Amino acid sequence: MASSYSEGRGDSQVRTDVIGRNAVDGLAGLLGVRPASPDLLPPMWHLTQLLEVVPQALIGPDGHPLVGLPTPPAAGARRMFAGGRVWHRRPLLVGREATRTSRILASREVEGRSGHLRFVTVRHEYVQDGEPAVRDDHEIVYRPGRPAGTPLIACTGGPEEPGAPGPGTVLMVDPVVLFRFSALTCNAHRIHYDRDHARGEGFDHLVIHGPLQAVLMAEDLRRRGSALLGRVFSYRLLAPAVGPQTIRARRPGDGTREEVEVITGAGGVSASGSLSEPDRSDPAGLQPA
Repeated sequence: MASSYSEGRGDSQVRTDVIGRNAVDGLAGLLGVRPASPDLLPPMWHLTQLLEVVPQALIGPDGHPLVGLPTPPAAGARRMFAGGRVWHRRPLLVGREATRTSRILASREVEGRSGHLRFVTVRHEYVQDGEPAVRDDHEIVYRPGRPAGTPLIACTGGPEEPGAPGPGTVLMVDPVVLFRFSALTCNAHRIHYDRDHARGEGFDHLVIHGPLQAVLMAEDLRRRGSALLGRVFSYRLLAPAVGPQTIRARRPGDGTREEVEVITGAGGVSASGSLSEPDRSDPAGLQPA
């Protein structure tokens, strides 16, 4: 078994390591599911693999790295996960070495209701046995620091009890789940485990990870029989899901079988996703997000 390594090549980062079974078992335990095959990584579970581990001295006060891809544009900027676009070309094999190459694909600035915003698209490409396996474009948004006196974003939980009847894939999210998912994805952003810090960033309680909602949507599509392999899974985070609650991934009421959304405990929509075919006219097989 080769030892892992990470190296920078200009504006890119390359990390090679073994697709680890411990992370697979950890995510399976968190979700309460069992992968269809013990040797194949389920779609979207690559989010727990080949992660960049930054020295503690390079972690900022909000828990995010001060270096890497992307580098924060300014001190005090608030970072949020806005969505992604993932092409699952072939399954990653558990227990075998793979390489992830990451680079900045695009960066743009816009003026929003909360001020100046910077959107950065980071592309992660996973290769195993010399063959492309997964291409994952993450969209990150940086917002300015929270102005004093700005109202907090309220909790989105509701009276729904764990296991309440209804269609879809259900997950009861509490601080323990958030802590476990942060550990599995090497995400130290304090809005997910430090309520005081979350309030400082404008939330009335801990915030549910966007990638966790993306994984839940992918699981719901898979359980409904929609194949993610060979397809593009696009998803957007529409509104923060805040506080302990039961969230549910399900097909929208007026949507197709290959559309999915996340419903918060209070009944709002926090995320949406859909499957599509890759653009075969693109020599790389997938147009930039």
